[in-house]
Amino acid sequence: MTQHVGGHGDSPVGAEASSPGAGSPPGSGGSSFHTMWRDLLPIGRNPASGGYRRFAWTGADLDCRAWFKEQAEARGLGYEVDRNGNQWAWLGDPAAGDAVVTGSHLDSVPDGGAFDGPLGVVSSFAALDELRGRGVRFAKPLAIVNFGDEEGARFGLACVGSRLTAGQLTVEGAHRLTDGDGVSLPRAMEAAGYDPDGIGADPERLARIGAFVELHVEQGRALDLSGDRVGIASAIWPHGRWRFDFRGEANHAGTTRLVDRRDPMLSYAETVLAARREAELAGAVATFGKIAVEPNGVNAIPSLVRGWLDSRAEDQASLDAVVGGIEKAARSYAESHGIDLDVVRESFTPVVEFDHALRDELGRILGKDTDLTVPALGTGAGHDAGILSGTIPTAMLFVRNPTGVSHSPAESAAEDDCVAGVLALADVLEGLASR
Repeated sequence: MTQHVGGHGDSPVGAEASSPGAGSPPGSGGSSFHTMWRDLLPIGRNPASGGYRRFAWTGADLDCRAWFKEQAEARGLGYEVDRNGNQWAWLGDPAAGDAVVTGSHLDSVPDGGAFDGPLGVVSSFAALDELRGRGVRFAKPLAIVNFGDEEGARFGLACVGSRLTAGQLTVEGAHRLTDGDGVSLPRAMEAAGYDPDGIGADPERLARIGAFVELHVEQGRALDLSGDRVGIASAIWPHGRWRFDFRGEANHAGTTRLVDRRDPMLSYAETVLAARREAELAGAVATFGKIAVEPNGVNAIPSLVRGWLDSRAEDQASLDAVVGGIEKAARSYAESHGIDLDVVRESFTPVVEFDHALRDELGRILGKDTDLTVPALGTGAGHDAGILSGTIPTAMLFVRNPTGVSHSPAESAAEDDCVAGVLALADVLEGLASR
């Protein structure tokens, strides 16, 4: 029976699993993967849920950053932090240009799984170890990156580090970001020991990069259903986040007649059900996963119910139809209950078609002298690679997820699949950077 580098319960994820490097030559990428995975696992883990709380610019995030720096320095790589707080580990001269970059992120959603993000970073270092063990000589600079605040769990906007770097988030927009306690992004960076004055677009850094390849655990079951260990991303669905503010009238829950109430919770609840219906009709997804209520008292009728909608679809027309249908239903429900409604789009990412030439090159590399079949598949999940795709050639590799569960402590991947991902990434980096 296949063992898993993952799971949940009282023990740290993967702590008792046998080495992912089983059967690999000493000093190989598979062996180093297990060592790094074991060292990273305890950081930011919530013992009550078994999930992770590695939020941007918190203590857990700083511990992850320290881990990254240690891995870079242990390998003799040039280490630096860019103006937006992203970490870089360089092999070769960054100024030479046409660099091949790999990596992902180390932060998490609230009580998220161990693999989303960290699998790509750990696999990147392990792939470099594998290539050094092979004696590969690089003709181009190689870098490993940890992008900051990819999940957006603290400030509500995903991919902050890569968005700032690519100029998709302005300095003014970044300064307006605040967490649930009202702490702004610049204040959080400063409190963590980083200078926020320099944040902003970084075209000079991006101009150094010839290709970016991100490895990620699959957030779905396509590879499990096809029986493949590794896949290549074809596209990222268009997706966005919308805030729905339902404003009614606070009142006493025990003395106010039902007919006299302006209860925004009713309109919100009906809108949640409408979102499910609209998504089913369009073959898309729509989720109200976050809510804030004022005054938030058990014996008080709410004055405000604020819900955040996340919606994704295979194409723009379908996404527009879903969100438009949800908003139309919400306004109808609000009007019938005497509720005021504001809808604000907080973020949006259009469809991402990964660079076809780079994607095809990955397929050629992995299809040569290997027993892997590597299907191309789309995804509804956003990634740093998608943000950067408008500026530099990007591609993604997915590692099979046996359950398809993600953003949960139950997220997992099998040992042999993790090693297959490391070896596939090593083959790709060798193919791209050694000539």
